[in-house]
Amino acid sequence: MNDSEKRDDMLAAEYALGSLRGGARLQFQKRLADDPELAARVAYWQKMFSTLDSHLAPVHPPERVWKRILLDLPAQKRLRKSRPYVGWMAAAGLAAVTVAGWYALRTPELAPLMVLNDAQQHGQWIVSADASREHLSIIPLRPNAVAAQHSLQLWLIPDGQAPVSLGLLQNSVATRVTLRNTALTHDATIAISLEPKGGSPTGLPTGPVLYSGKI
Repeated sequence: MNDSEKRDDMLAAEYALGSLRGGARLQFQKRLADDPELAARVAYWQKMFSTLDSHLAPVHPPERVWKRILLDLPAQKRLRKSRPYVGWMAAAGLAAVTVAGWYALRTPELAPLMVLNDAQQHGQWIVSADASREHLSIIPLRPNAVAAQHSLQLWLIPDGQAPVSLGLLQNSVATRVTLRNTALTHDATIAISLEPKGGSPTGLPTGPVLYSGKI
């Protein structure tokens, strides 16, 4: 591993740990969108750090802490009577429309969630998700050759349940998936199978599972 790779590995660890902040974090996130190998390093460190606090029991702060916080908060100022009520309502309505539009148009921020491996346990795909785990991005680490008569199909397999199709995948570029009536539950598996062109005719995997990983 050369110096550049070591630095990227350190940045990936800091990003996964949450200690990379400010402009450095924003710049790193931009690189993640176009660098699958860097995303793989983040996924590796997230998996490594995920067990650090597994032995810790949650501690609830005593009531006096909340009271102290309330006392330290600045006093709320009363609205000036001279300001027209209608003006406030119009401003509030405009702000609500602006915020709603911003949330509707913005692209969810995605972070690496897991790696899908092949039969030799080599990482082949990076699965990223937003904070609510409603939006996914599946990125191939390298182009996957697929014959014209076949398609790659993505599946979510909840523990002990039947596979649920998440749609077809592009074999050389990232594929975005929005989960509608399906949740990413703990211990679920994400898999990619080789299916006839256009996808499985039965609604369940019919071809071999080429890549898989457990959440």
